[in-house]
Amino acid sequence: MEYNKIVAITGVGGLFELLSSKTDGAIVRSLEDNSTKFISSRVHNFSHLESIEVYTVNQNVNLVDVFKAMKESSTPLPAARDNASLKQYFQEVFPDMDFERVYASDMKKMIRWFELLKDKVEFKLSAEDEEPIASPAGEEK
Repeated sequence: MEYNKIVAITGVGGLFELLSSKTDGAIVRSLEDNSTKFISSRVHNFSHLESIEVYTVNQNVNLVDVFKAMKESSTPLPAARDNASLKQYFQEVFPDMDFERVYASDMKKMIRWFELLKDKVEFKLSAEDEEPIASPAGEEK
């Protein structure tokens, strides 16, 4: 499964793999129970995880950067019920996060999504797969 095919859908909990898109919606597979269903784009909005950014004190970063930091960290994941432990966890794992604009509900969602994805996908953007094209003179474009 590829990270660039993972979507979140408004009004529907969990994450989904985008299998096929149509003009009026998409066919998706749930990452939790592997059920396949059609979701109408007239009722729901689709957000590719690749396009989600997280507020930091400097420039916003892509969600995949936070997931990479979580994967590389030896700090155990916190209990999602305790907002203080969530904040403390992200202060250790990703200290640049802007905790005034990233709410506890956002952190809970990141934990939930990370638990779903950590063993199923490689955390990288599709742009990272592309190799630079060399010009005839040997210079990169």
